[in-house]
Amino acid sequence: MGTKAILYIVVPCYNEEKVLPITSGMFLEKVQKLIQAEKIDEKSRIMFVNDGSKDRTWEIILELAKKDEHFIGISQSRNRGHQNAVLAGLMEAKDCCDITISIDCDGQDDINAMNQMIEEYYDGCEIVYGVRSNREKDTIFKRCTAQGFYKFLNAMGAEVVYNHADYRLVSSRVLQEFANYKEVNLFLRGMFPLVGFKSTSVYYERHERIAGESHYPLRKMLALAFDGITSLSVKPIRMITELGIIIAMLSFAGVIWSIVMALLGRTVAGWASMVCIVAFIGGVQLICTGVIGEYIGKIYMEVKHRPRYIISERTMNQEEK
Repeated sequence: MGTKAILYIVVPCYNEEKVLPITSGMFLEKVQKLIQAEKIDEKSRIMFVNDGSKDRTWEIILELAKKDEHFIGISQSRNRGHQNAVLAGLMEAKDCCDITISIDCDGQDDINAMNQMIEEYYDGCEIVYGVRSNREKDTIFKRCTAQGFYKFLNAMGAEVVYNHADYRLVSSRVLQEFANYKEVNLFLRGMFPLVGFKSTSVYYERHERIAGESHYPLRKMLALAFDGITSLSVKPIRMITELGIIIAMLSFAGVIWSIVMALLGRTVAGWASMVCIVAFIGGVQLICTGVIGEYIGKIYMEVKHRPRYIISERTMNQEEK
């Protein structure tokens, strides 16, 4: 197999004091087994990214780092969101390792899928997507909304891998190129396919959350979907143009119809029809203005060139990175 790869497991954490003591042991056991099997190098690490947690998450990370050298951690200066936390970990790790695997802290993603991910990397794949094989354990509502989420994203022009979230292996080579993507509005699962390179998928069954509460309710899922669409695609703007053309054609036909009726003397004053038309046109205009405004807002955020993350603390010195 040649030189063993150095693996960094990047784990974003936000208020995970209940689950972190449990899953940290699972991550450590997995890394040790991979090292013993000579799949990865002894220098491999588990990097926790504290996303401005308000509980004892960072204190637990510090304690873990003192107990075992395989644990390291960084802490953001404030809460910036899941996507920014993952990005911070990947950018911190890209110069220290050969491959990274990003995975959530809650224990839902099957860590045993890492074995196959690493095998696919040795077979030449630079990106390996962790994909859920089924959603039988989800409620009907959760299953329908999640599946609709991916289908809607693809329909709107955002290129995403179906049923893939942020559980993925990415090589250092890809991360070096990905660092050139400077967007402030992040949607990682749609951005990595844009980088290219050879990729594949590994399928696994997702488990129930081990402890604590989910930080991704329906509201955040919808916000993430909208961010993904407006960050990666201009299709909604094109749809507005198409809608405008259709309405303009209907309006033109209506004008011709009204002129013909007037010439024939068949016009009847109708308050209700007039109100309906005005309300319809007004509603369409407001929706279109809102979508355009969302794009303008994203442009506003991008031109500021604000940092996407700020690391306030590390468990390791810069020299150790």
